[in-house]
Amino acid sequence: MSILRHTPWAAGVAAAALFLVPAAASAGQQRAAAPHAAAPAPAAAASTTTAAVDAYYTGTEGKTGAALKSALHNIIKNQSKVTYDGVWNALKVTDQDPANPNNVILVYSGRSQSKNTNGGGANDWNREHVWAKSHGDFGTATGPGTDLHHLRPEDVTVNSTRGNKDFDKGGSPVSEAPGSFTDSDSFEPRDAVKGDVARMLLYMAVRYDGGDGFANLELNDKVNNGSAPLFGKISLLKQWNQMDPPDAFEQRRNQVIFDTFQHNRNPFIDHPEWVTSIW
Repeated sequence: MSILRHTPWAAGVAAAALFLVPAAASAGQQRAAAPHAAAPAPAAAASTTTAAVDAYYTGTEGKTGAALKSALHNIIKNQSKVTYDGVWNALKVTDQDPANPNNVILVYSGRSQSKNTNGGGANDWNREHVWAKSHGDFGTATGPGTDLHHLRPEDVTVNSTRGNKDFDKGGSPVSEAPGSFTDSDSFEPRDAVKGDVARMLLYMAVRYDGGDGFANLELNDKVNNGSAPLFGKISLLKQWNQMDPPDAFEQRRNQVIFDTFQHNRNPFIDHPEWVTSIW
């Protein structure tokens, strides 16, 4: 379908050229950016009109339930792909601190941290798979393992604490992530990103349905899902979607991914009400 797009950030386009993989490209055509190279920060956000966003979702009109989920899948599956090395640079753009262009915001910690401290050290930030990569065993494969709509910067230690746990309420406070809690089988993010987490998981459940050579990712109402391609708890995620609606940071992030990197959108950021229409 024809997708209306406004002019991407010029600097973001330059960065994206280093590590984007076109949707139809072969493996031999993939190009990765140096994993620790600094990504240039765009000066201002591109503006997309309501009409352009509406045009992107052509074909969803009047649909609910499984029909809406299927229509959205057929729209958002058309995307460019980022290599796993390229994710480093992309996150430096998508998660840039609005108050400090030299920093990124860590998703669970809420901390603003230098873009240049990405790595594996205890106080570095790394690439957190919000849909844990073991749930469906997709690892870091180009596709779900590199999809920017669920990859976020996070402190290495906090990332390790979260591990592959499902999302639920309660537990003990998480060091270096104020407002977050964890127990033996679940993780609760801080209030300010509860909706973000929900919408990332909901996106994954729509985007990956088993048709790309990857597992069919689905949501359930359990924890301890282990390596099954399942994530919980859907009842809580629906609550979080309502209590923490999309904010300016999340909306900007969705737009940058669309304009500069993957050219697909998270529909639940644009239309949070579709969550209850489907689930």
